[in-house]
Amino acid sequence: MDYKIQVTRRRTSRLTLRIAKNGDVRVSVPYHTSDEEVREFLDRHRDWIAQAQKKTAERQQTRQAFYAQLPLQTRAQWDEARTCLDAIVRPLVAHYAPLMSVAPATIFYRATISRWGCCYTDRRALCFSLYLLLLPDWCIEHIVVHELAHLLVPNHGPRFYAVMDRFFPRWKEARAEARRISRMEE
Repeated sequence: MDYKIQVTRRRTSRLTLRIAKNGDVRVSVPYHTSDEEVREFLDRHRDWIAQAQKKTAERQQTRQAFYAQLPLQTRAQWDEARTCLDAIVRPLVAHYAPLMSVAPATIFYRATISRWGCCYTDRRALCFSLYLLLLPDWCIEHIVVHELAHLLVPNHGPRFYAVMDRFFPRWKEARAEARRISRMEE
């Protein structure tokens, strides 16, 4: 085995498996399960583990290839990306904020790969990923409206989606397109 196995004992009625992004195997088992039972379970699922690890590695490679399209190794590259994104985001905020009756205090940019945007409601600050530059403008518009909507509704409940439906009715389509592009699917 060229991967780590992490066994977590918890209150559960069955044994479950999942593969971490780095390929490690995570097993959840009931408290009373013996080490021998865990080994047998892993042995029975060896083929599934190999397939799941292969899929996980392929997804990680695709993800890396997507983000590698926007070089951010130097300060100059980072500054250029920030300037370009700011030229897209600021006019969108200027358009939608008054319509939505919100006013963000700060807008800033980071090279985040875990999320396209983030709203810090306590500070009324919006943060956008520089990697938004890899998406079409209408997908960026969706992210801007999404983060502005969090100034009205901090969670993703029905009220939040009602705000999205009102101000950016194509949000589901834009979200799907952003996911499709970031997974580099045809």
